Amino acid sequence: MYQKHFSRTANNSSRRNFTRSGGRRNDPKQRRARGFRGNFISIDKFINKTVPTIAKTADEYVPESSFADFKINDRLKKVIAQRGYKSPTAIQDKTIPHILEGKDLIGLANTGTGKTAAFLVPMIHKMMVNHNEKLLAIVPTRELATQIQEEFIALSRGLNLFSVVIIGGANMHRQISQLRSRPNIVIGTPGRLKDLVQQKKLDLSHFSNVVLDEADRMLDMGFIDDVKFLLSFLTKERQTLFFSATLPPAIENLVKNFLKNPVKISIKTQDTPSQIDQDIVRVKQGEDKIEVLYNLLKGVSFQKVLIFARTKISTEKLSKILYSRGFKTESIHGNKSHGKRQIALKMFKEDRVEILVATDIAARGLDIPNVSHVINFDIPATYEDYIHRIGRTGRADKTGIALTFVS
Repeated sequence: MYQKHFSRTANNSSRRNFTRSGGRRNDPKQRRARGFRGNFISIDKFINKTVPTIAKTADEYVPESSFADFKINDRLKKVIAQRGYKSPTAIQDKTIPHILEGKDLIGLANTGTGKTAAFLVPMIHKMMVNHNEKLLAIVPTRELATQIQEEFIALSRGLNLFSVVIIGGANMHRQISQLRSRPNIVIGTPGRLKDLVQQKKLDLSHFSNVVLDEADRMLDMGFIDDVKFLLSFLTKERQTLFFSATLPPAIENLVKNFLKNPVKISIKTQDTPSQIDQDIVRVKQGEDKIEVLYNLLKGVSFQKVLIFARTKISTEKLSKILYSRGFKTESIHGNKSHGKRQIALKMFKEDRVEILVATDIAARGLDIPNVSHVINFDIPATYEDYIHRIGRTGRADKTGIALTFVS
C-alpha cells in the first residue's frame, strides 16, 4: 500500500497558496461543516488490487461480428479499416445492428467502452444512404463534444459529410455561420443548443436522429430541463439513442416520454476495471497534503498523471504549486475558456506535460492514452464519480494505478 509516512518538510508558501490543504479535510464532519455536499464513501472502496493478466484473458469479450460483417457502406468499411478497427467492442457489437435497423435504443456501458463509434458508425451509414439525414448529439461537456467531432471527422474522411460543434465558451457568431452550411451532424452542450434554438438560429425540426451521450451526467449537471426542451423540437418521426453508464429515475422518465419501444443493451462490467490497481494514500494528522503528493510524484513510475481536485480554484492553485516545484503541469476546469482547455488537453495527450490537474469535467468521456496514474487529491462527491475518474487510466487493456488521498 501507499500508506507511508512522509516527513513534514513543506514550506510555508505552499501552505499559504493552497486553501485547506491539511489532512483533516476528508473527515465527514469536517466536510459537512465546510459545505461539501458529497456522499460518504468507505475507504475500502478505494482499495482493489489488479487481476493477473492470465485471469483477464479468459474474460475477454469475443464479438459475434466483425466490422466487415455489418451491413454498412463499403466506403465506410474501408475508412474503419484504415482507422485500425477490426473487431467491435461489446457495446458496438450489440448496438450497431439494432441502430442500423432504425430502432430506438438505450445503451448502458461504462465510459471507455467505445460508445462513440457505436452510434457514429451506423449514423454515418444512414447519412450516406440519405444525405438529408441529420443527427443531433447532445453531450454534457465541451471536451466530450470536441472528442465526438474528432471521431466523426476520422470516420467520415472522404465521405463528404460535415459536422459543427455548438458549445459554450466558444464564438457563437462563428457557430451560427457554420450552421448555415447545413451540417450532417450537430454536436453540442444543452445550454448553448438551447440558446441558438431560442434565437431561431438552429431549427431542430429537420433532425430525424438524436443521441444523448452520458445522459446520467447531464442529469447530474442539472441539464435535464434543457434536454427536454431540445427533444420537444425534434420531429416525431425520429430515431433516438440514449447512452449512459447508469439509468436513474429521471432518465427513465425521459425514456418513457421520448423513446418508442427501445431496445435496451446493457454491457455488464464490474464497478471498477480489473486492470486498475487501486489504493489509498493516508495523510496523517499534521502532515502537509501537498508535500505528501510532491514526494509521491518524484517516483519514477509517475510518468503521465491525472490529478483530480474538487473545485476550480483548488485545481488551478494545485497546478501552479506543482509547476513551481519543477513539474510540467497544466490544468482544466470550468473557469478556463474552451480554447485553453483544449490546448491543455492536447499538451497532455501529446506528452508535452506530465501532469494534468482537473475537476470532474475530465472524469467522463475523454480518451487520453497511456495515463499511468489517476490521483484523487480530493475525494469525489460520489462513488460513481470515483469510478469515472479512475477510468481514465488502465485503458486499452493496459494496467493503471489509482490513488486516493484519505485521512
